[in-house]
Amino acid sequence: MHKDILVIDDNPDIRFLICNILKEQHFNVRSAANFDQAVLEINKKLPDLAIIDIKLDKTDKDGIDLLKQIISKNKSVPIIMISGHATVQIAVEAIRLGAYEFIEKPFSAEKIINYVKRALENISLKLEKDIIENKLFHSFELIGKSPSILKIKKTIEKLASSESRILISGPTGSGKELIARKIYKNSGRSQEPFVILNAALLKEKTYEKELFGEEFDDGNISYGALERSNKGTLLIDEVSEIPFETQANVLRVLIDQKFKRLNGSKYINVNIRLLSSTSKNLKELVEANKFREDLYHRLNVVPIESTPLASRTEDIPLLIEYFKAKLSEINGVQQPKIDIKNDNLYTYNWPGNVRELRNLVERVTILAANESRENINKLLEDILGSSLSADNDRSLLEKSFSSPLKEAREHFEKEYLITQLKKNHGNISKTADFIGMERSALHRKLKSLGIKGIN
Repeated sequence: MHKDILVIDDNPDIRFLICNILKEQHFNVRSAANFDQAVLEINKKLPDLAIIDIKLDKTDKDGIDLLKQIISKNKSVPIIMISGHATVQIAVEAIRLGAYEFIEKPFSAEKIINYVKRALENISLKLEKDIIENKLFHSFELIGKSPSILKIKKTIEKLASSESRILISGPTGSGKELIARKIYKNSGRSQEPFVILNAALLKEKTYEKELFGEEFDDGNISYGALERSNKGTLLIDEVSEIPFETQANVLRVLIDQKFKRLNGSKYINVNIRLLSSTSKNLKELVEANKFREDLYHRLNVVPIESTPLASRTEDIPLLIEYFKAKLSEINGVQQPKIDIKNDNLYTYNWPGNVRELRNLVERVTILAANESRENINKLLEDILGSSLSADNDRSLLEKSFSSPLKEAREHFEKEYLITQLKKNHGNISKTADFIGMERSALHRKLKSLGIKGIN
């Protein structure tokens, strides 16, 4: 299928020249002679690539405005900006806003062809990588044997035949979207659309448009998340960020199962299952009058809590092995030799949770796939060491200086033994061998410190 290219330039000679060059390369080419024509063409159908002149016929609108318009609709569309009298600042601004390249007039046919082919090839490779990553992400499993993960898995199984609304809470990066995808895959709507609306990424004035869609005077329609997810499942990520005024409209949709698009006159009936997620405490927001109590109760029919990685470190070895296999497949390299007994992995606080661990494994996979275990350990220390030592030093100093010597020693022993047990998956014999204690002596020490079995 030939790529669709939109050429926007108010100079007829240059517009004709670029169109002919591209047609000879067997591209489908559309053109616009002014700003208004360009807007019509963009709304009619987004191109696979756009070539836009900076200066156009309107004094208050130019090529930069068209660049912003296309990027707002789809930031993946490569845009080549052209100009014969633009300043360096304008060129830098165009690139900063998302333009793929900036070309000064006059330019050769060879140059424009090279830039177009390179831009299309670049976006094609990126899309292929996104597809692979998407497929792999969608197939990711909830990995872990900690009580919190086992509880979540059991809840998802129970929800398979349910249509209940679910509120998934937990810190950023702890796997809330993955939990939502598993609920969707196990549901009776698994063959219908799954749409994600990230409320944290929207500007305040665009929430209703993104949710309900919009009708334009020229007959075009922008479909919102509610309509796109009809018969399927809608996940509102970071639902706490929806403005208080908009929350009433969301509540009305949940009650009536219908809504009007912005500027629309007809009601649209929808049948959706709503999942929500939040990294904030919605109950506290309700008490502070920042979130509607009636909407909270409608969303929180079945609550699921995704816990921080630091509170389930027994899952770290399993997650590392899992991500190693997945990420080496994505990047086409060998699996790295990550030492799952490395102390840093268990004493680090993991503020970014599972997502941070995944990123760490990906970084090691790319940078050190063929390195020795020792070199990879050194890399882990470089990545985690500085923040880890600062956190640990602060924590230990605070607890040590505020405690008698006996309590400080007990605290250190307890933290040390818990870390070693987690590294050895709760195996008492292996832990005793590693720290140089008799098995029976270790049992007594664990009992005296109040440390129960760690799996």
